Formats: sequence, C-alpha cells, structure tokens
Amino acid sequence: MLKLEKVTTGYNTKAILNDISFTIKKGDFLGVIGPNGSGKTTLLRVISKILKPWKGRVTLEERGLDEIKYRELAKRMAIVPQRMQELFFSYSVRDFILLGRTPYLRRFQLLESEEDLKVVRGVMEETDTLGLEERNLEDLSGGERQRTVIAQALAQEPEILLLDEPTAHLDINHQVEILNLIKNLNQKRNLTVLMVSHDLNLAAEYCERLILLKEGRVFQEGSPQEILTYQNIEKVYKTLVVVEKSPVSFKPHVFLVSGRNKRKQV
Repeated sequence: MLKLEKVTTGYNTKAILNDISFTIKKGDFLGVIGPNGSGKTTLLRVISKILKPWKGRVTLEERGLDEIKYRELAKRMAIVPQRMQELFFSYSVRDFILLGRTPYLRRFQLLESEEDLKVVRGVMEETDTLGLEERNLEDLSGGERQRTVIAQALAQEPEILLLDEPTAHLDINHQVEILNLIKNLNQKRNLTVLMVSHDLNLAAEYCERLILLKEGRVFQEGSPQEILTYQNIEKVYKTLVVVEKSPVSFKPHVFLVSGRNKRKQV
C-alpha cells in the first residue's frame, strides 16, 4: 500500500534519513523505534509529504506522493503529531474534530454538511468523546485530549493513520486506553497504522511489526520477537538491558539494568 524506496532526506544540507526502504501493507500495525535523533519523526514527515525526499521515492499504491495533491492525500492519510492540540486550546471538542472534515469542503462552502456532521458524530462515538463535545480542549485531561486528536484524524476518513508518540506524557492508564483504541480501529476498520514510539514495551505489545532505526538507517525490521533482543538494543541504544517474555502476551519485555547493578555484575 505504501512503499519507500531508497529514501534519503533531511534539513538544509544535513541528511537525517539515509537509503530507507520498506513496505507497509493494508491493515498493518507497524511500529518505528530507535534512539533520539535516529530519524523517527523525519520518517513520518516524508511519508506525509511535509518533507520531500532528496533521493528515492515514496509511493501510495504505486503513485508517487509528488503526483498526489494535498487534498486527496488528506482524504487517505491522517497524522497525529505530538502535542498538536495545544495550538487549539480555545476550540470546543466538537469544533476541533470538525476541522478534520476540511479536505471535504467544497469551494465557497462555509458550513458543514449533513454528511460532515454524521461522520463527526460517528468518530466521536468510536473514540468515546461524544460526552465532551461542548468542552474546551484546555479543560480536558491528557487522555481526553489525545482521544479528541485521534477523533479529528479519523474524521478525515483515512486509510492510513500516522502517529508520532501517541502515548507521550500520559499515565499508564491512558497509555493503555489510547493504544487499545488504536488497535481496535486497526482491526475493526482494517486501518493501516504506522506508529512512532519511544516505549519499547508498548511497541512490542501492540505492533505486529517493528522497524528499528539507527543513525537514519533501518538497522533491522521484523516481528517484536525478532527485533527486541538484548543484542539489538545494546548495539543501537548503547545500554545494558534484559529481555524477557511477558507472562500474559508472551511478547518481549525490556528491563533496564541500572548503573549500580552493572557494577555488581562486574
């Protein structure tokens, strides 16, 4: 569905991504992990056409992104960036979610259509934000805000959802709530999901495949069991860890080894 072929890009004259190639199939739940500065957010920007490749090509169903107009792309792909909601504090939840219908507005159309209202109500029910519709974003908890941002993205009726650290700054209850919601959308709608995450354990628990980046390149791609080994993590993150299976899901779980325990081992 989405394909990157030998993509190199960056900012000014500094390359951040180098020779990146991988494919996302319809219905995938793909996680992108890697240390700070490895190119995770830059990867989302090039996939969403915010940043152009210097070399290589990004294609959506065999069409280059450069051939697809922004309005059309916004109907097929939605992005949930980090902390975007803070730019819209004065909006009500309902009005903020309605912004997701912008790609569907006809020329000179000033008011939302019946179809727009129907779609928005549907995504509010799906994301459990219907009871929040009259409240301002600034009055919401972190979890409520993030559900609202996801609802706005779903109002675009996308086939692909891109998420940049969707659980950042949330407590563990809201982290699980948000990722359960995303997983449900992935399975119920066959929505293709690409999620950037710093949390290796959450990525292992929810993603079917992982891409591990190191210094702007794909270090390894595969299942969580293949990627999250102590050897890979030590090579890429330069830190000592222990990896065990979760007793519930049997997915890999990463345990950090503190400096004190390192000295004990020595």
